[in-house]
Amino acid sequence: MRITLKRILELAEADNMAIAAFNVTSLEGMLAALSAAEELHTPVILQFANAAHKKYISLETIGPVMVGLAEEAKVPVCVHLDHGENFLEVKTALDIGFTGIMYDGSALPYEKNVANTRYVAQLVREYGVSLEAELGCLGREESESVSGALPSEASYTDPILAGDFIRQTGADALACSFGTVHGIYLSEPKLDFERIEKIRKETGVPVVMHGGSGISPGDFCRCIDRGVRKINFYTYAAKFAGDAVKRLSEENRGNLYIHDVFATARESMQKTYRETLKIFRNEKGDGN
Repeated sequence: MRITLKRILELAEADNMAIAAFNVTSLEGMLAALSAAEELHTPVILQFANAAHKKYISLETIGPVMVGLAEEAKVPVCVHLDHGENFLEVKTALDIGFTGIMYDGSALPYEKNVANTRYVAQLVREYGVSLEAELGCLGREESESVSGALPSEASYTDPILAGDFIRQTGADALACSFGTVHGIYLSEPKLDFERIEKIRKETGVPVVMHGGSGISPGDFCRCIDRGVRKINFYTYAAKFAGDAVKRLSEENRGNLYIHDVFATARESMQKTYRETLKIFRNEKGDGN
């Protein structure tokens, strides 16, 4: 069942959980995410980060498959554009049938980010879908390890400014910087939980966490209890699947067939996604 970003975040709010947003780059990844979600009867977001992953497959190719699989799914699914960088990319995703758009103008001067995000908000509403925006500084790579330097507090999202940003743009959710980065953490992340609470209070919209791979289950629950309703997760699933394929190759003394590689990767990703969904459901975390 394909639903909008706003609607799926309302489901998360009702259950004090976060929706897992799994970036996909292949059919195996999509099937792994949906199979895990259906097994656990849990809503999920399939998203494509065109800026980072178009070198593997194009938005025009993978997008219609994402939409088709979402419509056939037995659980609510939002089909989401991650880190949309320009209006043409956003329009392409909307025309394909995406039900959530993230416009990322965080690298722009504040007023330009506001103006561009406001325009995208108006555009997505013409299609009846929802908008995630970004304010603050996060790592720019979606598929590679980060340099190891965690964000400085000066780059964190300012709660008061975030409130102004949402009032001016009308975005439905806000990706914020509070200590996470994209990729694999090379040092222990230090998350500012109080900042999440303040951002949620000032904006009144769900907070989105980018850079979910490598966060502890306890910290995930603390973030969720303070207002995070969408968590992007991909890097660890891709890494663990690569590790599984590596083991398959090392253990195989005969021919290694590509269909066995695909099946091994899917099985690994499904296991990782199943474990991730259970954590994001926040059923055992007390947030303390």
